[in-house]
Amino acid sequence: MGHGDDIMATAMAKGAHDRGRRIAFGNGKEIIWGPFSKEIFKNNPNIAPPGSERDKDIEWIKYYKGHRIYNNNGGTRWLWNYDFKVKPGEIYFDQAEFSSSLVGLANDIVFIEPNVPNKPCAPNKQWPVERFKQITKILMKRGLMVMQPEYGGPNRVAPGLKTRSFRDGMVLLSRAKVAILPEGGLHHAAAALGIPAVVLFGGFVPPSVLGYDLHTNLTGGARACGVFNRCPHCVQAMAQITVDEVLAATEKHLT
Repeated sequence: MGHGDDIMATAMAKGAHDRGRRIAFGNGKEIIWGPFSKEIFKNNPNIAPPGSERDKDIEWIKYYKGHRIYNNNGGTRWLWNYDFKVKPGEIYFDQAEFSSSLVGLANDIVFIEPNVPNKPCAPNKQWPVERFKQITKILMKRGLMVMQPEYGGPNRVAPGLKTRSFRDGMVLLSRAKVAILPEGGLHHAAAALGIPAVVLFGGFVPPSVLGYDLHTNLTGGARACGVFNRCPHCVQAMAQITVDEVLAATEKHLT
């Protein structure tokens, strides 16, 4: 999951600094960060970086790649831990990010992201792009400012603002009144930022494990299977989520 894994970690670390502690994510001996950890943990006083293993204020949480708590590798699919329930994390923007031109936007945009990461499971997480275009057209006709992050993703459905990094994307997301997103890093970011969202889960990931209560989580009526590669069940689940259903959920968050 990448960025999302690290955003979930920030929830596990909440309040540590207030107790005079910092959380070390790793195996109890080595702090293990992923490729996006530095970006997501930036400015976070609750989290200890690699090299801090022997500091006296360390508390260990065994959460790292290969030991994510919320699932296990079943060979061809993820096996979900239904005893786990994700909590909203935290993002610490710095002064430069607060002064970004992205922050100058009105805080009532509809943030939309039609792209999913280019992974074998991508078809299982992709709501049809034509439906993203339809809902964008409807919302814009109603006078709403719909925007998507522009970073080179293949699908363009709305006016884009250049985002040089995932953090830039989160700054743009922080200006949204509501977001329409696939399940993934940005839906975890939306929860961390307190942004309501319509999240397109389909049949790959269970909202009961990785969904947030402040969001509307749409599954197409499917139970999550977690299959690593293209799965007809997951594709069908996405097809079951209609434009009208997403529109109704979006309008509910806008009122």
